[in-house]
Amino acid sequence: MGLFEDMTVFAAVVEARSFTGAAARLGVAKSVVSRRMADLEARLGVSLFHRTTRRLSVTESGAAFHERTVRILADVAEAQDSLRSLQGELVGKLRVGAPMSFGTLHLAAAIAEFLGSHPGLEIELDLNDRRVELVSEGFDLAIRIGNLPDSTLIARKLAPCRQMACASPDYLARHGTPATPHDLASGHTCLLYTNITPSDHWPFMIGGQERSVTVRGRRLGANNGDVLRDAAIAGLGVVMLPSFIAWEAVARGDLVVVLAAFECPGPPINAIWPSSRHLSAKVRALVDFLAARYGADPCWDRVRTGGLEVNATGGTGDGVSG
Repeated sequence: MGLFEDMTVFAAVVEARSFTGAAARLGVAKSVVSRRMADLEARLGVSLFHRTTRRLSVTESGAAFHERTVRILADVAEAQDSLRSLQGELVGKLRVGAPMSFGTLHLAAAIAEFLGSHPGLEIELDLNDRRVELVSEGFDLAIRIGNLPDSTLIARKLAPCRQMACASPDYLARHGTPATPHDLASGHTCLLYTNITPSDHWPFMIGGQERSVTVRGRRLGANNGDVLRDAAIAGLGVVMLPSFIAWEAVARGDLVVVLAAFECPGPPINAIWPSSRHLSAKVRALVDFLAARYGADPCWDRVRTGGLEVNATGGTGDGVSG
């Protein structure tokens, strides 16, 4: 390997914070990574890492070299992408993370269509409702539904994430239809999304202000929105779901929207990527494609029930509600 290849390995080690993680990301043995870093330190005449049995961290010299390395690698990647984009060609690999329900219901078909138009491109799609660490886990892009407290990330809105409280016709016939959000605190059983804490606090706009209503949940808690949707269809209780999960069940009449007059505030569906990385042509192309495919009025927000358009907004986290 030459200096450029050593710098590529070095950047992977810093981002993964371990030789083992870098080796997995690069598809080589850990011994290869260790040897390349020893050779690079010998070439530069400085120590790039503090090594202990428990931890690997960069030295002051290593941090300075990493800053320049990232810039150089980004410039090379940009040059390659520019040449390929001039030829209308997208090649290489993208690692994309997304929440499970959105990924299976909507993203999978979009990815398939995108790949069909770009035969030189390869995408590794990781579906998981936890919040992935983009840099340390080697993701080029992630789809996230929720607030973005990490200022090192850049976000682009792909679509709104509207929420709807709903229940089956059978459940409502047995228990009645809630007239206000506070009715959910007594007399009704709610199905809870456990990926957020506390899972029994549902946000509603009441009197022009956002308020958190503590609902009663006893029958089922789950960390997946599809499970909660199916439980609601089975008549087990009231559920708060994003419209991208519930819309088909509502359109079929399997679920009925309740409390539609109370909008549930929440953030949008975003594409995010690290600010420290150059936005490659292939990442930009995929983000543009998804933004155009979903947009401000995605198909899952066009469902109507009882003549009332379902458009209660809301949701936080990577999956369901918050």
